[in-house]
Amino acid sequence: MSKNSSWRHLCSLSLVRAGALLAALGFAVSAQAAGEPIKIGVIGEESAVAGASITQAAKLAADEINAHGGVDGRMIEVIAYDDHSSASDGVRAFQRAATQDKVVAVIGSYISEVALAMEPWSARLKMPFITPGAASNDISKHVHDDYDNYKYTFHGWMTSAFIAQSICDFSHDILVGQLHMKTTVVMSEDAAWTKPLDERYLDCLPKAGLKVLDHIRFNPDTSDFTPIFNQIESKHPDTITTGISHVGVQPTVQWHDQQVPIPMSGQSSQATTSSFWKDTNGATEGVITASAAAPGVAITPKTVPFVDAYTKQFGVSPAYCGFTSYDLVYILADAIKRNHGATDPDKMVDALEKTDYVGTIGRWQFYGKNDQFTHALKYGPGFITGINLQWQDGKQVAIWPKSVANAKLRFPSFIKLQQAAAN
Repeated sequence: MSKNSSWRHLCSLSLVRAGALLAALGFAVSAQAAGEPIKIGVIGEESAVAGASITQAAKLAADEINAHGGVDGRMIEVIAYDDHSSASDGVRAFQRAATQDKVVAVIGSYISEVALAMEPWSARLKMPFITPGAASNDISKHVHDDYDNYKYTFHGWMTSAFIAQSICDFSHDILVGQLHMKTTVVMSEDAAWTKPLDERYLDCLPKAGLKVLDHIRFNPDTSDFTPIFNQIESKHPDTITTGISHVGVQPTVQWHDQQVPIPMSGQSSQATTSSFWKDTNGATEGVITASAAAPGVAITPKTVPFVDAYTKQFGVSPAYCGFTSYDLVYILADAIKRNHGATDPDKMVDALEKTDYVGTIGRWQFYGKNDQFTHALKYGPGFITGINLQWQDGKQVAIWPKSVANAKLRFPSFIKLQQAAAN
């Protein structure tokens, strides 16, 4: 069976499973039989382009589940908190969720520093905790190194190492394989999630066929990227491989306004939502970024319906962590259903470890106790690989992997592909 045939088979099974899950969640139960609501804490960064997707997508998932009767008649109640992109505020929100608001689990943050600050409290309070967007390898490493205490934490997005590997796989197939590029400069913000990202970049980009000419780490508070772009241009790379999340608008606008003649690929988290076009006044045209999914791209049968529903309700497409947050509410509901309604923390952990769920971004399973990335999202064919999208004419189009691509690379006129890439 071909890869595409296998995926079509998996997608068809996912529709059956989705129907079974919806039935299992008790959609026929009458309101009179409903019990106490199931409270799920959701901690996001409301002022951030990406972070706002976390709470919005979670509420959308809860509304859908509740519209069909909830979990055995019990409604899902999302209690949202804004951590203001602050680790201390994130910890306070986590403590309140667990001790005052009596949630059964917490979905929280796309910022690694915030998630890492909340993780020890998950251990102390025995509170199931899943981050939908933070990437630092240390999140799952803590679980691996001290399983008995940290087993309540799950990593609901690709680790930094897997993000880098996905970008290297894209670079090998498209930048090297199709455009014959040979060189790159790594440009990343100085943050917890980019340390392991860059480490893997420096290892896997050369293996993908791109020699790394320079490695630049900049302060997230940087306001003028002119010296950085000048430094990069002096190296004459074929492409820039980025690792940016907390920033995004400023380097993108300056890249465009200064007509930097080098393509930008890699990870630009803010560029994963459609509001980024307006935020940059169109300067994001031609920018390439890794993401979870993209509008109009049917990674699974659930992807497009979710994007359409989210866009209709909130006026923009979800960021990468919106896809995962949405899936995670369903995954928690499924775990509680398989526990016959029990929300005991240890039973929740046991059920989450047995997760096998086809969501909007692919097939969800978590690595086990003895794996290097304990409780991290499984990466690779048949599981989650992410996609690479490019901004073209104000829209996000998928350019990799081939199985979901709906467009070919196209760059603004100021981009001058090197001769090696042009041949």
